[in-house]
Amino acid sequence: MAETLRVENLHVHYETAARTVKALNGVSFVQQPEEVFCLVGESGCGKSTLALTIMGLLPATAKVLAGRIMFDGVDLLQASPSHMRRLRGRDISLVFQDAQAALDPVQPVGRQLEEVIMAHGGASPRAANGMAQEILKEMGLPDPKRIMGQYPFNLSGGMCQRVMLAIALVLRPRLLIADEPTSGLDVTMQAEILLRLKRLCRDLHSAILLITHDMGVVAHMANQVGVMYAGSLVETAPAVPLFKQPRHPYTWALLQSLPRLDNVNKRLEPLRGSPPDLLDLPEQCPFLPRCAKALNRCRLERRPLLQPVSPDHWVACHNPLHPSE
Repeated sequence: MAETLRVENLHVHYETAARTVKALNGVSFVQQPEEVFCLVGESGCGKSTLALTIMGLLPATAKVLAGRIMFDGVDLLQASPSHMRRLRGRDISLVFQDAQAALDPVQPVGRQLEEVIMAHGGASPRAANGMAQEILKEMGLPDPKRIMGQYPFNLSGGMCQRVMLAIALVLRPRLLIADEPTSGLDVTMQAEILLRLKRLCRDLHSAILLITHDMGVVAHMANQVGVMYAGSLVETAPAVPLFKQPRHPYTWALLQSLPRLDNVNKRLEPLRGSPPDLLDLPEQCPFLPRCAKALNRCRLERRPLLQPVSPDHWVACHNPLHPSE
């Protein structure tokens, strides 16, 4: 089965008035069809920049220094603006983090949904209206005809999020990029959104690139996980091996900071220190100042690259954890 997305050695910097922010530093991964690939990491590690780069929506201050993003045999970084416009919405969709801010406040949500259908699907206004009501119904919104006439400020955060998902999924894209799709929602609404997302994309045979900082969401959704730190992927693995036997010290520290229902007496271990300044990244491993397993090699050599520790488990670390640790 052909892969859906391949990102190779992606470097993206933001040029500020004084210095350069190194947002992405050699990111590489492969996204398979019908796979939920979760990118997890602390705020500011480059997850949202990666999503915007794939969609071709980087701001003018951003510069892609190197890398390729292959989708359907085409390098998206070399694609023309007209080609990217054809892909967005139809083949690749993005769900933004803040749905109420992403929706147009002066247009009814139904009109916004119909515009996407007519612009990318070539449907008539009547057909677009029917498709819009049907997808809103699939997303669990009551009385879709009434919802179509509402403005974003008339709807709750959860309802706006479902409208955004409807806009992203209505044309059955092959790749859905969801950037923190449940941030700011209560636990019940979060579970409902994630369940609908997983079910709809399974039925549509689409792949999901899910960007989050919530390891609970990762455990619930992911087939494959990529752990990001300071603009780099430090570990990639299927979800079960990653949770059972994390090999990078950063992944292990993230999991140690989470409460466990199967071990209520477990002491939570906070991850001490702060992420490095992306304005002044060191040549060595960026996790070095916070790492409990650092060696002299880590202080003397350049940052490690992703290397396989098993056929489908890759780690960027000079001294990875042993499976027995």
